[in-house]
Amino acid sequence: MQNEYFAPGISADTRFFWEGAKEHKLTAQRCKKCGKLRWPAAYLCPDCLSEETEIAELSGEGTLYSYTTFYRPFHPSLSEKLPYVVCEADLKEGIRMVSNLVGTKGDGPECGACLRVCWQDFEGYTKPVFEMEEV
Repeated sequence: MQNEYFAPGISADTRFFWEGAKEHKLTAQRCKKCGKLRWPAAYLCPDCLSEETEIAELSGEGTLYSYTTFYRPFHPSLSEKLPYVVCEADLKEGIRMVSNLVGTKGDGPECGACLRVCWQDFEGYTKPVFEMEEV
């Protein structure tokens, strides 16, 4: 386990996600009425306004939509991690997630590259991050 500075804010709407992450399962809400996957989690479906949801396990596979490399820390506690990469990943199930891109320091990831989820375990929670898929 690593030590981390920013623990996630866990709410009733996001508890399922963080509990799944502890088991290295990537999950999202799916509307029981219309079937739409949604991320981030929300009380109502943005398409049909239904309150009925179920939890869907995701593949963790996707493509790199966008990224940025931080050379100055977002917060002073992140100084030792510089440079680090934050990315938007388009998952094959049709939702976009923001997380870190690991295994690169911003030296040439290309938008459209294949990504897969991997996991970082910290005290009290596990965080999904993405890495470039070897082709």
